[in-house]
Amino acid sequence: MVMAEPEEIPEEGHERIVERVAAIDVAKAFGKVCTRVPHPSDPSRRLTKVWEVQATLASVEELGDYLVGEQVRAVTLESTGDYWRIWFYVLEERGLRVQLVNARDVKHAPGRPKTDRLDAVWLAKLTEKGLVRPSFVPPYEVRVLRDYTRTRIDLIHERTRYWQRLEKLLEDALIKISSVSSTLTTLSTRAMLEALIAGERDPRTLAELARGRMRVKIPALMEALNGRFDDHHGELAAVLLAQIDGLDAQITRLGARIEELIARMPDSCPVEPGHDGAPDEAASSALDAVLRLDEIPGISPEVAQIIIAEIGLDMRRFPTAEHLASWAKLSPKTIQSGSRSRGGAVGKGNPYLKGVLGTAAVVAGRTDTFLGERYRRIAKRRGKLRAVVAVARSITVIIWHLLADPTARYHDLGSDYFLTKIDREKKTRTHIRQLQALGFTVTLTPAA
Repeated sequence: MVMAEPEEIPEEGHERIVERVAAIDVAKAFGKVCTRVPHPSDPSRRLTKVWEVQATLASVEELGDYLVGEQVRAVTLESTGDYWRIWFYVLEERGLRVQLVNARDVKHAPGRPKTDRLDAVWLAKLTEKGLVRPSFVPPYEVRVLRDYTRTRIDLIHERTRYWQRLEKLLEDALIKISSVSSTLTTLSTRAMLEALIAGERDPRTLAELARGRMRVKIPALMEALNGRFDDHHGELAAVLLAQIDGLDAQITRLGARIEELIARMPDSCPVEPGHDGAPDEAASSALDAVLRLDEIPGISPEVAQIIIAEIGLDMRRFPTAEHLASWAKLSPKTIQSGSRSRGGAVGKGNPYLKGVLGTAAVVAGRTDTFLGERYRRIAKRRGKLRAVVAVARSITVIIWHLLADPTARYHDLGSDYFLTKIDREKKTRTHIRQLQALGFTVTLTPAA
């Protein structure tokens, strides 16, 4: 029996022994800090200290000065809610290498009590042995842009909920206008709603407010507007429309602010809080990145803005496109046991990034492009949900290449790529085998 050739496993860049480390078990009002440094009298031992620090700006700044004085090389935080932010931001300003880790990845340690003190010690031990995987935290200017884009998304979702409440109110008033109009957001529908609020109840008068192509539906609109809309429905509808109008104004204002931040964003040079210097115009490429990402089927300028806000412009944090797809949780897990190997489900990932990528994949699936054909081919064999994930991963790979190379432009391979590039002989053999299985004798004659 011959022993198999050993396979070398590439070592991750972050897996190394760190002599002086610190770890913080984060809570809302305080953090349990643990430091591990070489013992001053016994080189074979480690000196561990644990104490509690209040989660206030002055206390964390004092802790940062202490850790710098102790020559700590790495500080690890667990991502508990939003409570980690004050620790990360302040310690990062002090020049410390701070890494944020998922609590789920570092708490699987059976056989010990669950206390903040022991959690901090365990986290420090993992840090000094390089057994933690840092999460991606973008630089300051990207975090600012992210705050605006995420707020805009949340307000859009909130606006949608108000439209749904308005439709529910109309159903209570026996008004079925949403069955005739494709959406309540059209100008014709808005004019009818305002007339109802003002006291107009005649279905014909209301239906005559239709504009453009809606006018061919006037008979159906008369039937749909014949309900029991009374004064209390009008008062509530006015409140809901006022909320929608207010959200529209806020979303528009946020969109203008996002475009301004995109135009001023530098390449990858972080801007510290309070920095008043003018941005480097030569380094500004975020606006160009938005235009280049907009060329991908399914991606609009707004979606490109969200993508840049979630992953930034510096692709050095993601060595390959596969790293970015894995971080976005668009790569199925590999589960192997013995000789059996199967793919697991994808994780949750970043909900804002994954949401817009999924939407872009659905939109791209309706186009006559390479991505559209890829979506249809996968959906036919494995279902629409798997096709959305696969196309979203393809879009992520394209995004990585466009951001990694500022001179790259998107070039569509065409919807006929799969027909012209697939191995013709393999496809021919497949068809011959299928026809022979049906009892036919196949003779091929090349076309002129």
